[in-house]
Amino acid sequence: MKALTKKIMWCYAIGQLGWSIISGLIGSWLVYFYQPNQEAINDGMISLIPQGRVVLGVLTLIGLVTAIGRVFDAVTDPLVGNWSDNCKHKLGRRIPFMRWSALPLGIVFVLVFCAPVQAVSGINTVWLFITVLAYYFLITCYCTPYTSLLAELPNNQEEKLKLSMCISLTFIVGTCIGYTAPMIWGGLIGGGMARVPAMRITFAILSALATIFMLVPAFGIKEKDYCDVVPSNSNMMTSLTKTFKNKDFRIFVGQDIIYFFGLAMFQTGLPFFVTSLLQLPESMTTVMFGGLTLLSLAFYPFVIKMSKKWGKKKLLIAAFIGFVLTFGFTALSGEKLGFIPVYVQAVIIVVLGSFPQAIFGIIPQTIVADIALEDEVETGESRSGMFYAARTFAMKLGQSLAMLMFTSLATIGISESAFIEAAAETSEKAAGSPLGYRIVALVASVCCIIGGLIMAFFNEKKVMSTIAKVENTAE
Repeated sequence: MKALTKKIMWCYAIGQLGWSIISGLIGSWLVYFYQPNQEAINDGMISLIPQGRVVLGVLTLIGLVTAIGRVFDAVTDPLVGNWSDNCKHKLGRRIPFMRWSALPLGIVFVLVFCAPVQAVSGINTVWLFITVLAYYFLITCYCTPYTSLLAELPNNQEEKLKLSMCISLTFIVGTCIGYTAPMIWGGLIGGGMARVPAMRITFAILSALATIFMLVPAFGIKEKDYCDVVPSNSNMMTSLTKTFKNKDFRIFVGQDIIYFFGLAMFQTGLPFFVTSLLQLPESMTTVMFGGLTLLSLAFYPFVIKMSKKWGKKKLLIAAFIGFVLTFGFTALSGEKLGFIPVYVQAVIIVVLGSFPQAIFGIIPQTIVADIALEDEVETGESRSGMFYAARTFAMKLGQSLAMLMFTSLATIGISESAFIEAAAETSEKAAGSPLGYRIVALVASVCCIIGGLIMAFFNEKKVMSTIAKVENTAE
């Protein structure tokens, strides 16, 4: 096998830049687009689907649709992971999936925001449901094979950490690019365009850019030059069962579910925290995320150095503590901390969140790669695709629950009579309240406490000692 060069590392990482733009846009603006708050409505946003807790009097429609989409996405992860592990294509096990899914993914992403009726309509609900399912299936077809390469391209721990740092960097940059969306559609609106068409054009521009990035590793990496491409012979259920027999993987997945539940709650709520709690302009979402990105990047060399000295487990627990403080402070932000200027509060949130973001940007995917390699040593079977698929399944399960809960928790403080009255008057009504957004941030903080406690049971010494024996033998 060829040595993993810096050129190939960055070629691989550019793919993450692509799909993270799309993923960041969905995570940040899907709920905002279909369940606008009062500030967005005042700025010209319109409701396209029924608002409020209209499903059994408990759930919002956008929450139900996105949660079902996430569950569907999670269920298809092991399926795609197994397809990829068993793939016998001449190009390898991962690259074929990445090539055929990138362009359809970019197109379907744009269609998610192109509901055909420009008013509240059941047709829009059906459109949203179908396009969201298609989006999640296609992003699984790209991301599961893509992330599997993280365990297969590197030859040692040093390369693994460097490659993980590269994709973490491009992930953060991609997500940050997603947060520039308000600036783009703000410019279009300033030129006389209505808000909804301006947002759709913005999403189309960014999607085209993301698609180009996703195609770079798909055509720039010759998988068979760097990876053992011997297909697995296990069927999906057998492979999934073997994967979850690994105790340390079960522990890692447990904390992952809790972590991504809390993180998705916070990320989805960020535009609302900015506009409703801090009472700052929508564009400050971009500024805050940009600041968070730059500060977290400054910590990257420190994270790499400390992972060698302290170990990955301790760093991950430290990151959980950092997010507890970040989310907890956000829950009190705005008028509850009125003695602190709101711009200073925004800076505090950015500073508190930067270090844990740097850790979670690098460490978790390397832990999965370590577990997959340890399992391969002990079982003699390479199933990195299924390990990453199973991890993604858990991640998306947490995100699904978060999307379901966020849209319901956000409405706490708004009476049902208000929604009924607004519907009767055919007027626009905000679908969230400051109290609801504070509860969202508080729940995210509690989740990080639980995640840190679960991670404490991870047996890092056992995993790393098994890998060390193999690497020493290879040398």
